[in-house]
Amino acid sequence: MAQPKFASCNGTHKPHQNHLNGITKKNGFTKTLQNGTANGSLYKREFKESFEEAPLYVAVLTYIGYGVVTLFGYLRDFMRTWGWEKCHMAAEREEQKDFVPLYQDFENFYTRNLYMRVRDNWNRPICSVPGPQFDLMERVTDDYNWTYRYTGRVIKDVINMGSYNYLGFAENNEESLESVKNILERYGAGVCSTRQEMGHLDIHQELEDLVAEFVNTEAAMVFSMGFATNSTNIPALVGKGCLILSDELNHTSLVLGARLSGATIRIFKHNNMQNLEKLLRDAVINGQPRTHRAWKKILILVEGIYSMEGSIVRLPEIVALKKKYKAYLYLDEAHSIGAVGPTGRGVVEYFGVNPSDVDVMMGTFTKSFGAMGGYIAGKRDLVAYLRSHSHSALYAASMSPPVTEQIIRVMKCILSHDGTGQERVQQLLEKTRYFRHRLSELGFIIYGNKDSPVVPVLLYMPGKVGAFARHMLEKKIGVVVVGFPATPITEARARFCISAAHTKKMLDIVLDALDEMGDYLRLKYSRHSPSNRALVYEEANDELDS
Repeated sequence: MAQPKFASCNGTHKPHQNHLNGITKKNGFTKTLQNGTANGSLYKREFKESFEEAPLYVAVLTYIGYGVVTLFGYLRDFMRTWGWEKCHMAAEREEQKDFVPLYQDFENFYTRNLYMRVRDNWNRPICSVPGPQFDLMERVTDDYNWTYRYTGRVIKDVINMGSYNYLGFAENNEESLESVKNILERYGAGVCSTRQEMGHLDIHQELEDLVAEFVNTEAAMVFSMGFATNSTNIPALVGKGCLILSDELNHTSLVLGARLSGATIRIFKHNNMQNLEKLLRDAVINGQPRTHRAWKKILILVEGIYSMEGSIVRLPEIVALKKKYKAYLYLDEAHSIGAVGPTGRGVVEYFGVNPSDVDVMMGTFTKSFGAMGGYIAGKRDLVAYLRSHSHSALYAASMSPPVTEQIIRVMKCILSHDGTGQERVQQLLEKTRYFRHRLSELGFIIYGNKDSPVVPVLLYMPGKVGAFARHMLEKKIGVVVVGFPATPITEARARFCISAAHTKKMLDIVLDALDEMGDYLRLKYSRHSPSNRALVYEEANDELDS
């Protein structure tokens, strides 16, 4: 199948000049927003997200489905206990039965009896470049997904609808990767040291300067692992006596970082500004529990695009609240950097927010940039502090040189005057809107923002999750299905990720297959009466109250 033709991006482009204004005045605590700014006028573009509720019978049948599977799970555990069915799970040795158990059998009930039924839909081995299409090694199981054996057959040209390859830079174009090849020959594959010791290379400094220019901040620092960028840096920024206000749908890396920090954590409802302001007001008025002393810091943790919901953070309103209550803002742009905004600079550019209004800008290179690692950008003092206090900076190995060059190449391509990177950003937006619009027309319930390349299609019932993924693979379409506990128990879904590298023909093939599968599995639940979880504010409200 023909793939879209992109001009080669070898990292030799001349960058654009900075396109956003510089530093704003220092934030202050005020009772009302400056100039009487109302909620509705905070947005320079239409902001609407759909979270349509399924009919009641769908929720009832979903609970019944989990109930039936659970009952059969107890029956099979009973049979395993009496030796009527072979047990493949780990178990305590008989001679250690009087020891404190290392393995709690019941804690793995879900994995043993529910996950194993559909395990074949995950961890499938890919044996090609994970671009818009990939090759898959065929495997079969003889013991109901406990073990697998490979047949030696390769399933060719499976359409990839699951990778975070938003701009299509996960590629093996020889001309585009020429600079990466040269860096590999010059520096080798690894550094074998930390940034604080012998692992600080000149290309690392070049990348950090480029990241700071790309997101329009004073400075930036890069890390070799995206997950660790959150989990090891949040504890360096806040600790005991601090308060973290975290969105309920934040990624596990943010959750782990918050827990490791030792700070008090309070959760606010997803994108619910009234709930967030209530927590902020309570924190400012009442202070810490028991002592009622003022919090040392109040840090708001949010993501740019939420990878399970496809929703975009209500950044202008959060910035307004952050200024009003003198809090700090930590923005994770893992899925949004490169994927949204007129020039791919993330949700800050998407909403026209001044970058200096975001105290900590975090992002990863694992999605739009086709590489690995992450970054934190902000004021120069912030970055200098993290260089000496971040566990990733002190103990983790430096980013691999060829990976560093891949990121530099892609970032220069997006910044370039010749428009090769901007073409990909625009194509991603057009294909995202096309795919979402067609899915809505077909009658599926989809979540999120119309401009989000993450497109969740709701499946709901556990039995349909495995059937959907298997039937789609038979049609040579690779999809990611997600269920409980990664999602609410009644909201299992298939998550599609759109790429600029997808052709319209590929998307139409997927849509035709979805149309067929929607009728076969009865997945078209939409009644075309969406109820928005996060409503667009239309009335002026200077206090941002409900």
